[in-house]
Amino acid sequence: MALPEIKTILYATSLGKHTRPVFRQAVKLATANNAKIIMLHVVEPMGEMGHALIQNYVSEDLIKQMHDEGIKEIHKTMHDRIETFCAEEMQSLENSVALDIEYKVAEGNYTDAILDAASLINADMIVMGAENRFGHHSHTSQQVMRNAKIPVLVVPTGKEYT
Repeated sequence: MALPEIKTILYATSLGKHTRPVFRQAVKLATANNAKIIMLHVVEPMGEMGHALIQNYVSEDLIKQMHDEGIKEIHKTMHDRIETFCAEEMQSLENSVALDIEYKVAEGNYTDAILDAASLINADMIVMGAENRFGHHSHTSQQVMRNAKIPVLVVPTGKEYT
């Protein structure tokens, strides 16, 4: 039986400060397997109470405009992170690497959105980070590992890797 091919990697990111080691692992896997990376950031939707409060002060059109601008800003942040990573990290590699990366933003429960995206894009692997406090993975990473139908690589964050 042949080893499964990895052609599409779902890289789930919080866009936090300590996510570079996680992205580095996704890039390494993608490079080794000539795979595509789908970079996913999940945004939890505003609760009903918050939405009701805002509606008292702002029109629905303005709420939608603010939402759309927020999503656009997340895409820009993702693009900027990739460019910065490439500028700083790729120069240190012996051979040049061409990355195939798409950006996606999903709204909803973190675990469900990651698993849904993996299924939708037919990902072969999920790469994600975890706040490694006291040696435990985050609730989201635990839930994704427990429910995923594909391999999940969880990279501890908050630690320095060489």
